[in-house]
Amino acid sequence: MALTSPSPVDEWAALNGLIEQQERLLVERVPTSAALREQARDVLPGGVASNWQDAPPIAVWLSHGHGAYVVDVDGTEYVDLHAGFGAMLCGHGHPAIVDAVSNQVRRGTHFAQPTAGLIDVASALRSRFGLPKWRFCNSGTEATMEAIHLMRAVTGRSRIIKVEGSYHGHHDHTQVSVYPEAGHIGPPWRPLTVREHGGIPLEVARLVSVVPFGDLDAVERLLLEYPGEIAGMIIEPIMMNIGIIEAPAGYLAGLRALLHRHGAYLAFDEVKTGLSVAPGGATELYGITPDLVCLAKAMGGGLPCGAIGGVDELFDRIADGTYEQVGTYNGNPLTLAASRAMLFDVLTPDAYRHFDRLRSIMVDGARSVLERYGLPGYVQAHGAKGCIVFHDEPLWNYRDFLAYDGRFGHGNWLFQHNGGVFLPPWGKMEQWTLSVQHCDDDVLRFVRNFERFASTLQHHATAS
Repeated sequence: MALTSPSPVDEWAALNGLIEQQERLLVERVPTSAALREQARDVLPGGVASNWQDAPPIAVWLSHGHGAYVVDVDGTEYVDLHAGFGAMLCGHGHPAIVDAVSNQVRRGTHFAQPTAGLIDVASALRSRFGLPKWRFCNSGTEATMEAIHLMRAVTGRSRIIKVEGSYHGHHDHTQVSVYPEAGHIGPPWRPLTVREHGGIPLEVARLVSVVPFGDLDAVERLLLEYPGEIAGMIIEPIMMNIGIIEAPAGYLAGLRALLHRHGAYLAFDEVKTGLSVAPGGATELYGITPDLVCLAKAMGGGLPCGAIGGVDELFDRIADGTYEQVGTYNGNPLTLAASRAMLFDVLTPDAYRHFDRLRSIMVDGARSVLERYGLPGYVQAHGAKGCIVFHDEPLWNYRDFLAYDGRFGHGNWLFQHNGGVFLPPWGKMEQWTLSVQHCDDDVLRFVRNFERFASTLQHHATAS
């Protein structure tokens, strides 16, 4: 059976039936989650802490984690490939993180004054990412916001460029054209700037120009259309808001050169790729050093964290007060203790060799299943990150992402969840994340669940 698009009605019917069956099974498995959700509605909008936790068919509440596993409030243990949306490369309860944080708690959790840990962590980041200066903040949203503020402050320009379909945090400057609907996005060569919600002022959204991923000509057209108005561009060097989409060869280097010719800067949002796809993130992977790098997630070992690195030309303007980069919790000693442990004790060369080996098992296994069962799709992976893209053709940008059906991804997510593997929700949008505490059996469970999904789908489609 080849489930390619367009598929016969009975094959789609089989997939729809499996999704309905697996959603019902999931809901039945987690009665305590359902009860807590209802109890929480009195004090939490929607009964969750973040809308991203409200994944269909139900938000699964967790009790605790240990090593490579998480346990829900009904007592079910899962292999954790969700990893807190990619933050937990260390796994849960890693001794180095536990020791570092425990020791710092006894010494004080907050001072709002510099501590020696700042120098160690900033020096390690400089070594990994090749940028001389660093400042700290408390989330990926703050890091990308700082990058945009800094580019604007130094250039005296207000307009920025972002990629259609990329998420850079929930501040006003980038909450445009993240997941715009097909009827509102304009032509592919000139995407419209679409606000994510009514909380983003039109006046702010109008200062953001949107381009397709991988299209240098589109960026050049904007630079010529708005001469002397564009402060810079922020971009995920590997798109990870819509699965995983790699940049075309030469695109990132060409982008840096093009922006610099017009007096604008290039910022890499490496909140998802930083430390996860390579020791120095996509900056190291591609050998392209931007003017600014934004980090968070994996750097903090599970604590709220953020960092921004940059060239002297930009960061000297922080030192002289042109731009005030501030925050009460910036350089928090507890976060620095966890970050130092991550950089020096957890994410070692051996850790990346471990990621490479486990990733190979997952990629080879998933590719084999796709081929043997005739499912549409391919596997995209780097370092600790990976995903299955259920589409016959490679995706190059957001328009390609919009064009393929998300039911395969949701079906696989359900089979993984009901088979003891906790993946990020939202089907085709997210990717798995490995930790240093995963083992062969953990990733083989992922492969076996995927094969069970494929074989069950084939059986139901044939039977119908």
